[in-house]
Amino acid sequence: MKAARFVPLAMTLGSLACSSDKTTLGGNHGGNTGAGTPHADGGRGLLAFTPPGDPGGGGVLFSASGEALALTGYTFPPAQDGDPAFVDGWEVRFQRLLVTIDAIRLSENPDTSPGDQSKTGKLIARVDGPWAVDLAHADPAYLLGKGGPGEEAVPIAALSSQNQNGGGGFATDGTRYAFGFDVVTASPDVTPYNVNLGPAALDDYETMRTDSCTVLYVGTATFKGDKTDPGCYPDSRKGWPDVVDFRLCFKSPTSYDNCQNPDNDPADPFPDEEHERGIAFKDSSSVIAQVTIHTDHPFWDSVIHDSPAHFDQFAARVLDQDAATPLATLEQTRGVDYTAYTDVLGNALDYRYCVEPPTDAHQKFIGAMRFDPGSVPHAVGGNPATGLRDYYDFSTYDQSTQGHLNADGLCYVQRRYASPR
Repeated sequence: MKAARFVPLAMTLGSLACSSDKTTLGGNHGGNTGAGTPHADGGRGLLAFTPPGDPGGGGVLFSASGEALALTGYTFPPAQDGDPAFVDGWEVRFQRLLVTIDAIRLSENPDTSPGDQSKTGKLIARVDGPWAVDLAHADPAYLLGKGGPGEEAVPIAALSSQNQNGGGGFATDGTRYAFGFDVVTASPDVTPYNVNLGPAALDDYETMRTDSCTVLYVGTATFKGDKTDPGCYPDSRKGWPDVVDFRLCFKSPTSYDNCQNPDNDPADPFPDEEHERGIAFKDSSSVIAQVTIHTDHPFWDSVIHDSPAHFDQFAARVLDQDAATPLATLEQTRGVDYTAYTDVLGNALDYRYCVEPPTDAHQKFIGAMRFDPGSVPHAVGGNPATGLRDYYDFSTYDQSTQGHLNADGLCYVQRRYASPR
């Protein structure tokens, strides 16, 4: 997450336009020339994973990252002004952040339509998993992430040829290719490659398969705001637990297409876009295309990109739990009105702030806690395809926009679940 990047979500919405020679990876059903043949000993019936080698000039190495924040979490208070933080005083740490990635693809002509990011030329290369990845798993052997120091990216696949277009090589003359990928549902009917899941993550991944999660957040939030400050610790929050575990299962299969690429800077993007689209290959070395999953999206207070993050909405739903450390889940927010948020006891809540929120996305929200849907409609007749029904839908809607290219490259988002567009 970059602190100074604010783009309306409406720019990312819409519909999808959608024998491997020298395709490498631990886990490409179309072929594997990386190191041996994958076999079913990845744990709990998952497939073993062979990390891809560097394909060299004219090739692309695909990686995945949750940025530094997936590894370190969100410290409170923030070390420096402007550092990412939960503005309501919670320090948030992730034990695991599990995601299943699939169908990484390249297509011709990312600039087919300046005003419609969904449109590209024909598909010319694709590598399939699916790959089960723990983005909170650190390893010094991983690549340096595109977001800078402290960020890691795990390699998951590589390509050296147009394996959907006759097997020829990629142009290295500045031609750009549209990049896309899917985040898919974990299912007992699909066997992914185990990229980096340890024993605890494998246990959680089995739960993901049972519960049909696409992304699973597992972690702990600890309140570290100033309890002597009535703006940070008002009477309405007294008696709340200081420590809350969370397990947030998002059921939101999504395609991310024709992503913008910060690596193309300083090239001029189209109007209303931040970066030029697509990936250009080099003849001297491989290029890296990093699937980036931003961790803050499910916690935003509006549908504007990079809105302030809050945790109170989850802590508010565990107040009646008789446990040393209560557990917050996304399911607890079903039926909760996102336009007039209440705690589990039915008490209305006001926003609170333990640090001043950034105001690039919108002005500071004050008064009654209301999550701003912008132009996204409310559901008609309880039909989730027509709008947002409750906070469960609101948080999932924001979460489904978290896929990017090379740290901050916005993609065209096509939700593959019942949701407004």
